[in-house]
Amino acid sequence: MTFSFSLSSAQINYLNTFMNKVSRSFALVVPHLEPPLNHIMATAYLLCRVVDNVEDCLQPTSWKKQRFSEFERLLDKPNLASDILLTWQQESWPGLNIAERQMMGVEDGQPLWQIYAAIPAEYQAIIHQWTLTMAIGMSQLADQDRKPHFIRRNGVQMPATEADYNSYCYYVAGTVGHMSTELVIRHYGLNGNVANRLRQTCEACGRGLQKTNIVKDFAEDLGRGISYLPITWLQEADYTPLALRGASPQWTQKVLGDVTAELKMATEHVLALPYEAAGYRMAGLLCLLPAYETLMLAAQEHNQLFTPTHHVKISHQTMAQCLQWAQAMVGDNTAVEQYSRQRQQIIEQMFTDSERVVEW
Repeated sequence: MTFSFSLSSAQINYLNTFMNKVSRSFALVVPHLEPPLNHIMATAYLLCRVVDNVEDCLQPTSWKKQRFSEFERLLDKPNLASDILLTWQQESWPGLNIAERQMMGVEDGQPLWQIYAAIPAEYQAIIHQWTLTMAIGMSQLADQDRKPHFIRRNGVQMPATEADYNSYCYYVAGTVGHMSTELVIRHYGLNGNVANRLRQTCEACGRGLQKTNIVKDFAEDLGRGISYLPITWLQEADYTPLALRGASPQWTQKVLGDVTAELKMATEHVLALPYEAAGYRMAGLLCLLPAYETLMLAAQEHNQLFTPTHHVKISHQTMAQCLQWAQAMVGDNTAVEQYSRQRQQIIEQMFTDSERVVEW
């Protein structure tokens, strides 16, 4: 679907610069999208990062609620950016890095809102709906009468139940899956069964990537007093992961199996995309394949997970291989299905082989 929307070279440079500053992985994905979808998606993602910055800031809940309210005002009236960002610039933003703090000030924050204001109304409405949903969800994290519920145990904050875990992942990432999908449906002019199938599977894309990062960053998050795995699951493991004293293979397999199920649904999302949507198919694969490789590495080293040596990060070489695989299978659904099925089997086999060793 064609429409009139163009950015200046300075605005394009701004998007590229801040995408690389705040998310190098996603910065590798967006350039594969056809213009102007690439610029719209980058803008939408950076606005999500503004929401993340408010939540990640180590300020009291009441302070965050005020910032979320101001964010909502900016979505409605981006022309207020200079005034609101001036207020933000005068605030303290503990817990954020330099690039994240820059986005919350006038000089480096206002260009983002100017680009958002220039986006055609039908696309802007999609970004408004889903970034606001994300902001509302995050603003409720400390409200005990709203989901998701978080509980503190021995100085560590965590979701109360599996439902709360999934609810949290919905607000921080499932909403991004919905937003991206609606932008894609409009950009490519998709409808009927294709659009319906994409909407049915898009939430798992966001949740799957979020849960992959939760496994990958478990030890790092724990160092900040946070576990995003629910307390009901941790109770099953006698809370040993919270002390980095490991967990049984059966429990670890449950955690990874939950993520694998999300990635399986995310694979269905990619398969539902028509081949003509080549840019987004490529972008989807560049999110999906590294997630599968990360889970496969976690399964391979599952005895070290939830211990002081918990470290799950694929190499640059593996990431380069993912790019090659994505290029090879972007126009071949059979290859995508075979890859997904093979990775699921390998992940399961890692635990099966471990059980055999124990039995022997």
